[in-house]
Amino acid sequence: MALSAFDDKSKEPLRGELTGILGQAAQLWDQLISNVRSRFDPLAEEWGFSGKQWGWALRLKHKKRAVLYLTPSDGFFYAGFALGQKAVDAAHDSDLPPSVLDIIDNSQKFAEGRGVRLEVRSDVDVRSVTQLADIKMAN
Repeated sequence: MALSAFDDKSKEPLRGELTGILGQAAQLWDQLISNVRSRFDPLAEEWGFSGKQWGWALRLKHKKRAVLYLTPSDGFFYAGFALGQKAVDAAHDSDLPPSVLDIIDNSQKFAEGRGVRLEVRSDVDVRSVTQLADIKMAN
């Protein structure tokens, strides 16, 4: 099973399908995109399929730089980042919750940075992801 609720490569997710899978988390999805757009305008939204293991995710890009990736799941979604060391250090200097810092610290390191994936299930999660997007883009 893919990380995303949408794993059919031939079919990009439609808004109605997305809302159906996310349920109440659809409001959080929209709020997060709105938050990111208000900070990094223009913001492009691009669906991409990353293989059967990952499925479909929505990439949010400011100019040519990826801000974050949103991966829909059943009743919630994931927010994914590639964080360089400067952003990791800045996250530790911020007031992000300790649980978020633990996820960052335990994330796998890649050439482009740490691959951080956070579950988004609440307004608090949206605030943390928005703050982490700010940190990433400033570093």
